[in-house]
Amino acid sequence: MNVSRTLCALFALAGTSFAFSQTVPPWSKGANDPATQKGYVFHVDDVDNIPDLHGNPADAKLVIFIGGNQFFVLPQLIAAFEKQHPELVGHIFYETLPPGILRKQIAANDAITLGNLTLQVKPDIYEAGARVLSDMEKQGLVKGVVKYATNDLAIMIPAGNPKGIHSLKDLGRPDIRLSMPNPEWEGVAKQISDSLRKAGGEELYQSVYQNKVKDGKAVLTEIHHRQTPMRIMSGQADAGVTWASEVRFQQSIGNPIEGVAIPADQNTTATYAGGVMSDAPHPAIAAQWLAFLKSSEAQAIYHQFGFRSLPDASK
Repeated sequence: MNVSRTLCALFALAGTSFAFSQTVPPWSKGANDPATQKGYVFHVDDVDNIPDLHGNPADAKLVIFIGGNQFFVLPQLIAAFEKQHPELVGHIFYETLPPGILRKQIAANDAITLGNLTLQVKPDIYEAGARVLSDMEKQGLVKGVVKYATNDLAIMIPAGNPKGIHSLKDLGRPDIRLSMPNPEWEGVAKQISDSLRKAGGEELYQSVYQNKVKDGKAVLTEIHHRQTPMRIMSGQADAGVTWASEVRFQQSIGNPIEGVAIPADQNTTATYAGGVMSDAPHPAIAAQWLAFLKSSEAQAIYHQFGFRSLPDASK
């Protein structure tokens, strides 16, 4: 799959005027974004919307690559961190693309191409699932790995639950259209696969992630934290499995989204971690960022969106 083409298609979709203007919150387009140091503002609706790249990489003193399901937490986190480090105001750049896409960017000499634009920026921090960070640390790609939060899965559905979806087993019904993360680069797909097997065995997993994909009733995403809520609200999908925090965020900005809780014995918990890149241009401030993530202030911000602390998160 052509990553550049699919990313550009998504950015165009994100700018499309669905009835739900809050799908992408204003700071995703640069408004009141603490990472944005603005020059001449030339804005064209539905053309220049790149919601997962924030700030100016040219003079950045901290560059963060972080899994996209935390995109709604970053503005508050960065604003709080900048209060402690006023010299960083306007000098933080971050990307909230799927972890696998970010790793592809790192592997491509830190460059990513979006249509006519090629951006090359070396990250100081990489944040994703703890298992991935552990593997990267063993490979010598990152160091100083810190675990800082956990999250559970939920089923995202339209408000009112028109299809009567009450469990993971319902996702196997032939009348249910799904929007599901792509296992190729979205780590949450593994957790979802594990939960599907817990709920309905191999048969349910095959129905959702194999059979429905083949017959077009389950569409795989390039950036699930953007595409799944948009597809549900536009009527293209009836449900999608996401992190519970994503359901909570969509509800917090007034979008017609609801969530179906997944029982603990069928759920799969993710642990999030970050590490300093071994070739980070700014390793000292990167280490301070990781320490900040475990602080009571940062943990309180995560709690607002439904993330939980690890037992030692504040130690």
